[in-house]
Amino acid sequence: MRSIFSLIILVTVFWSCDSGSGRKSKGLLPPASGRSGEIIVVMDSSKWKGKVGEQIRETFRAEVGGLPREESMFKLNYVDPRSLNDILKSVKNLLFVMTIDDKRPGSRVVRNYFTKSSIDKIKEDPNLFVHTAKDEFARGQTVMYLFGQNEEMLVENIKENEKQLQGFFNKAENTRLEEGLYKAKEVEGLSKMLKEDHQCSMRIPFGYKLVVNQPGFVWFRQINAESDMNVFITYRPYKSEKAFEKEAIIDLRDSIARFQLFEDPEMPETHIVTETKVPYIPVKTTQVSFNGSFAIEMRGLWKTNNLSMGGPFISYTLVDEELGRLYYIEGFVYSPGKNQREYIRELEVILSTFKTKEQLSASGS
Repeated sequence: MRSIFSLIILVTVFWSCDSGSGRKSKGLLPPASGRSGEIIVVMDSSKWKGKVGEQIRETFRAEVGGLPREESMFKLNYVDPRSLNDILKSVKNLLFVMTIDDKRPGSRVVRNYFTKSSIDKIKEDPNLFVHTAKDEFARGQTVMYLFGQNEEMLVENIKENEKQLQGFFNKAENTRLEEGLYKAKEVEGLSKMLKEDHQCSMRIPFGYKLVVNQPGFVWFRQINAESDMNVFITYRPYKSEKAFEKEAIIDLRDSIARFQLFEDPEMPETHIVTETKVPYIPVKTTQVSFNGSFAIEMRGLWKTNNLSMGGPFISYTLVDEELGRLYYIEGFVYSPGKNQREYIRELEVILSTFKTKEQLSASGS
């Protein structure tokens, strides 16, 4: 099956919803509404209860790894197409689903969002199954259309492109969060300090404060009634590719935490360690591209050595080849008894703004 990226480009060429001719300009659209991590799913009720709906739920309700308790990637709210009003249309994330062989009332309504030429293209090419749009019915909105000639083809395409489909909505969520985080005053003094003292940069949102600034280690923290959010940067000379192995990264993390991260600095037994003994929540590593550089993303749980605190973390390990320096950057949170998916998302967004000296030079910053 063709990848989702080429499909999006191809479908965009011939796509146009019937409402396009009377669509309001972006400036006149209402702002997108709804909570973070929610998707409104619009499809015929029989499809929602059948194989297609089952695959949609399996894809977008997939469990987020590395969290203390089970949390799904997205919350799905089903809406019958005949009940879709202007309020529901203005949500942040909207997903339309249909197959062209389905003549049921709900599918006929969804089909009205397709032009005749687009329906003809779908009939001709079984590889076509997705189209995405921005600001379709509201400002700041993300819309995805999933479609196929029949249920079997659509289910297969969704299965084969599961990660990309999830990634599309995750990227939209992260973009919105980044805009919100940095809409308030950014702590520019801390960003300047990172460049001058550590030859790297990171955008520090308002509310985070500097806790430690030492050669090779910097720690930022935001504490409020709901959570204790933490970001730290550490580095050392890069020696070999073995530094990217999972056990090596965990060893690096624990060696730093043992001397730098405490619940109470006066009590050495309260230092932070990586939780590696919970079999159903393993520490997971993934190769990723991080601002154009090779990196290892790691997700898992942390705890204090005396078991008094714990929570999830996300980290990236990468190299500044210009400086010959191995960086380990991490965000971790303490928020007992609360869902923590969105806290980790916030930390992921903050970490994504990190740049090495080499990356800063490449971007002209």
